[in-house]
Amino acid sequence: MTNIKFGTDGWRAVVGKDFNDENVATVTKAIGKYVFDKFGLGKKIIVGYDPRNMAFEYAQQTAQQLSGYGFNVLLSDKVIPTPVLAYNAKHLNACAVMFTASHNPPEYLGIKFIPDYAGPATSDITDELVKNLSCSNTELVSESNNSGSVEKYDFSKDYFEHIEKLINFDKIKTLDTNIIFDGLYAASIGYFDKLLEKHNIKFDSLHMYHDVNFGGGMPEPKPKYLKELIERVKSHKNSVGFANDGDSDRFGVINENGEYVSPNEVISILLRHLKKNKKYDGPLVKTVGASLLLNKVAEKAGVEVIETAVGFKHVGEAMRKFNPIIGGEESGGLSIQGHIPEKDGILANLLILEAMACENKSLVELQKDLYDFVGCQFYNDRIDKKLENFEMIKSILEEYKNKKEIGNFKVIKIDTKDGVKLYFSDNSSWVLIRPSGTEPLLRIYFESDSIEKLNTLKKLLSEI
Repeated sequence: MTNIKFGTDGWRAVVGKDFNDENVATVTKAIGKYVFDKFGLGKKIIVGYDPRNMAFEYAQQTAQQLSGYGFNVLLSDKVIPTPVLAYNAKHLNACAVMFTASHNPPEYLGIKFIPDYAGPATSDITDELVKNLSCSNTELVSESNNSGSVEKYDFSKDYFEHIEKLINFDKIKTLDTNIIFDGLYAASIGYFDKLLEKHNIKFDSLHMYHDVNFGGGMPEPKPKYLKELIERVKSHKNSVGFANDGDSDRFGVINENGEYVSPNEVISILLRHLKKNKKYDGPLVKTVGASLLLNKVAEKAGVEVIETAVGFKHVGEAMRKFNPIIGGEESGGLSIQGHIPEKDGILANLLILEAMACENKSLVELQKDLYDFVGCQFYNDRIDKKLENFEMIKSILEEYKNKKEIGNFKVIKIDTKDGVKLYFSDNSSWVLIRPSGTEPLLRIYFESDSIEKLNTLKKLLSEI
């Protein structure tokens, strides 16, 4: 067994190297033991897979192995997005195993374990899984004389019915806007498009087939991988573009000018929409790395802000505890009240269309309204600094915990829930320094209300 590490969202490795039959069997055994210890053999386990190389084959292997322990397993009958499988974990009171490497390069595959609350596994759960990696098969002996079963299952039906309760598709039909969907060769093909088709909502599309190599690009809905979508939007008047990452838990949105709409802007627009048009009530959950734009919107809308460490497992945990209007992170993940505590890029794209329809405005106009409402604009960036060892990271974090100023920027507040975050006296600028967790690397996030200040901060911090 090679070293198997569970990161913030499961275990990932290169197929044919560390991601091999033996290691998948070891991780499956660890998951089986966890479910058996917590719930017994009566707990259903559901298994899904994205379009990646060997994802279906390994999903089959895991389903058979779990059934051999005595579990009854439902195996998806087709490629499935992570949020669809997660919703069904809650709906069917099951634990879920998802084969995906999300937005990682095509050569990677991974396993996400999704507990029955339908959100990312928290650290205490992944710690137990890691402990179970070294257990022997004899420790997972079936209490039953009969082995379990594997049944192919269509998870889309119940998910679609649930989404139809959350989204007003009749309202979206009133939009006089061209919708362009970039399937990006990913898992949302057969889901986002099917929901639109089901409600007779017209759309144009590209890259609408599953490809293990994702068309030679990356399954990440960011501008550099959405060039064809951006060109299509620009060349077709009054169009908006949508995409998702490999397993559809993240979203990518392009406005009528062919511009990328940042996740911070999307979450802000949707917070206003859910509060005003859908009468949702409750707090906002955001990560410590997300923009002050969200805080400003929440303050003006009379919404409390709950801030978590970076990573949707922290957002999801807070969502289960506080039942917010919306929870989101700067990397392109969000979910809303009444849904699941797991990011859902399909839902995010539909909500943007619904917000446009409810306001009878273009996405560009919604962005303008947002900044008029807040009264300022924010600029963000991030740099990664590779260091020689983990000890250097510790000493740098200790140093910055005691900073009183950086250049001419006076520190007025320090937050240490995830690395070190310094807030400055202009009340519009901050820096977050946090370790990657898996290698001697610092991720340094910046935000300010002017590009000049942002560049100054970047220059000052680049010398770490």
